[in-house]
Amino acid sequence: MQALIELYYRFHEWLFGKLKHLSGLPILLVRLYLGPILIVAGVNKYANIDDIISWFGNPDWGLGLPAPALMAYLATLTEIIGGWALVLGIGVRWVSIPLMITMVVAAVTAHLDNGWSAIASGNAETSVGKFWSWFGFGDAAANQAAAEEVSSRVSKARELLETHGNSSWLNAKGNFVILQNGIEFAATYFIMLFVLLFSGGGKYFSIDYWLNRFFSKHTTELSY
Repeated sequence: MQALIELYYRFHEWLFGKLKHLSGLPILLVRLYLGPILIVAGVNKYANIDDIISWFGNPDWGLGLPAPALMAYLATLTEIIGGWALVLGIGVRWVSIPLMITMVVAAVTAHLDNGWSAIASGNAETSVGKFWSWFGFGDAAANQAAAEEVSSRVSKARELLETHGNSSWLNAKGNFVILQNGIEFAATYFIMLFVLLFSGGGKYFSIDYWLNRFFSKHTTELSY
């Protein structure tokens, strides 16, 4: 047994010793995944800034936020500037902070009342809510009822499409679903930004790394 344990740790050290040279690659992929999403979201907000301000400020059909014009422009600039910073790998830790705040505000003000899922689950048995119900969180009966309601609405929509529309063409790129607009995406992006807050831009593939190499003689893994 001792020999097997020693063999395992030797293999572990050899394998991950080789992989450490690529430790910046996963962080690069996170940045390149998240950055463009934020940039496009910010650009779309800017292109429709008047509508965004109205939505932010209106208490009846919008979010009812204070200083809606200021909030709209702050959200827009944070997403555009922060997204480009992530793509380029510059100031990654610093831009992660306002972007995380933006995700929290979006989750609380725009998505929290809609639950977790971005896309409504038509089957409570395969939903994330089912997992949490195992541990006593959430109302399993309510989740089941909501899932059944979603399923019936999706079935009705498909029936209408098959009867009155070209359903094969409409479904050619994927099945129709109901947008639940929950906190799922905001929470996912927050977690990714939280990782970047601690990791920085990563080795080799970020401007932060090379600036640090240029200006500092004492580079550490947490300095970029």
